[in-house]
Formats: sequence, structure tokens, C-alpha cells
Amino acid sequence: MSARKSSSTSPCGRPEALARLLQARKFAEVASFCIEDLSDDALPNVAAALAVLAGIAASDAACCARLKQRPRGQDHREAEALVATIHPNGSTMAKDLSRLLNEKDNAQYGVMLVSRTSAAKMVGWAERLIDSASAVLAS
Repeated sequence: MSARKSSSTSPCGRPEALARLLQARKFAEVASFCIEDLSDDALPNVAAALAVLAGIAASDAACCARLKQRPRGQDHREAEALVATIHPNGSTMAKDLSRLLNEKDNAQYGVMLVSRTSAAKMVGWAERLIDSASAVLAS
């Protein structure tokens, strides 16, 4: 299945998909370390920000692998629409990406600290996106 190309996408393929998936995994790995480290109250924010980056990278990986294009616009919400077109599991991936993007501003730019529980949920959403992107690459 292929999505219609727009000016806010760029072409990509399997090599880019593999690179973005590797980045997604590392973002999530470091995010998990930040949640486990109880020494600093700001670390859940770091974990949450990394979870957002992991989710975006995983979404890119899936799009590159299946659609041969990835979103490149300033509005990350465009990625939701594009990833939703992936079969199977596109709608689930889009939902997890949406959840992450809903928390992006608070995690990355907010003045309030993200709770460890909220950050852990975000890492879970990112890890689910990574699992889905891995399945897309494997198919």
C-alpha cells in the first residue's frame, strides 16, 4: 500500500527505515534508564522527551519501510495521518503517536515536571510503536 506523496514528505526506503528504527530503540533505551534513575526529579521529563523522539523515529521507520516516504513537515501531526495508512496496525500506531505528541510540549518545553508514572506510560507507547515498526520491517 502506498500513500499519496505531498510536499511535506520525503522519499526513503529500507536503509533509512533501519536507521530510524535503531535510533528509536536507543531513544527508548535511554528513556528507560532515566525512569529507573531516582537521583534527579527532572529525569522523568528527559525520559518523556526521549519517548516522543522514539515514537517519531519508529513512525518514520514504519513509513519508510511500507510507504517509501516519511513526513518532513513542521507539524508532527502529519505523521499521524501518514502512519495511519500502514497496513496492518496503522491506526494503532497513529493512536500511540498521537498520545506521545499530546505530551510533547509539556515534556520538552513545559515548566512542570512530568511524573515518573506519566513518563513510564509514554515510554510504553513508544516501545509499542517500535514493536509495530519492527513488525513492518520484518514483513
